[in-house]
Amino acid sequence: MMKIDKDKLIIGAAGPVLALVSSFVLTVLVLLATGLDPIEPIRLMIDNAGYSDVQVLIVNYTGTLYLAALGVAIGFRMNLFNIGVDGQYRLAAMVSALVGAAVELPGPLHILLIVLVAMVTGAFWAGIAGILKTSRGVSEVVSTIMLNAITTSLVAWLILPKNFGVQPPGSNDLTTGQISESGWFPGIDMGEGGQIYGFTFVAFALGVVYWFVLNRTKFGFDLRATGESESAAQASGVDAKKMILTAMLISGGLAGLSGMPILLGETHTYSLAFPVGVGFTAITVALLGRNHPVGIFFAALLFAFLEKASSSLDIAGYPKEITQIMQGIIVIAVVVSYELVRRYGLRRQQQKVGEELAAGGAIKTDKEVSA
Repeated sequence: MMKIDKDKLIIGAAGPVLALVSSFVLTVLVLLATGLDPIEPIRLMIDNAGYSDVQVLIVNYTGTLYLAALGVAIGFRMNLFNIGVDGQYRLAAMVSALVGAAVELPGPLHILLIVLVAMVTGAFWAGIAGILKTSRGVSEVVSTIMLNAITTSLVAWLILPKNFGVQPPGSNDLTTGQISESGWFPGIDMGEGGQIYGFTFVAFALGVVYWFVLNRTKFGFDLRATGESESAAQASGVDAKKMILTAMLISGGLAGLSGMPILLGETHTYSLAFPVGVGFTAITVALLGRNHPVGIFFAALLFAFLEKASSSLDIAGYPKEITQIMQGIIVIAVVVSYELVRRYGLRRQQQKVGEELAAGGAIKTDKEVSA
């Protein structure tokens, strides 16, 4: 029978719980300081989440955040900070939309092509940062930030009508053209609530794959070992540079997939109205979920709830930006609470080692007395 380490379990859960409780308290204090009712906005969001259409929006957005956060988490497990997930997501969504609109294939092949293009594009863009790190020692934080800026300009240039963009008649929007119906991923019709994207379930399935690969394969062990200590992993025969590059490629591939739920399930084109900021939110989701697929799911669900259930706040006289304040406070709370829990865990571990050493010394003394 497997023995459960209660201390490890408690410490693992303490970080997210402390972060959520402290962020709730701080949000209440901020609302009180501005003269607003601190409880009413939360009640309104909970009430709004009771409508079927809002529930569908929350589930769909959860899938998008989940995929992006898995990409971030892969990097975190390798001690890599892939801030470029948002750029990888946007560029992959646009390039795959361009390819999807330009070809005509039977349904499954058409969808497969779009998905593969998204994965390759995201992996390629993240791979640039991986190559710079492994060959030149450039920090992935710096390189991915720069690549995000390049993505913004590149996408803006590509979507111009003189290049690959299409401007619908009578509209100021720019698109990549409409993907034919053979490239639409079927979803689940929820009646008046709308449709749950079919790719959302693919996103959740990839969470299972993520867990299995990291915890039940040699590759996952090598990846985690390299993240813990690059020099120690290299001494045991693991090619650390290869693992770093591989982790960045996988991270970028997952980031590229995060645009697929909405592209294949609703918009069927990339436009100026395509969601932005997904990758940055995913960083907080991965942190709050402690890089575990189950934790990431609930963190993604929370942030999707904050984003989609807040639509009624402005109607009730509350600024919708309250949710942005809450998300920002959660970010700060996550960093602070995890550091506090980490320090407590170290002290607790040192205390247990001291107790074991003291117990061993006492046993030795008793034996000497008996002798």
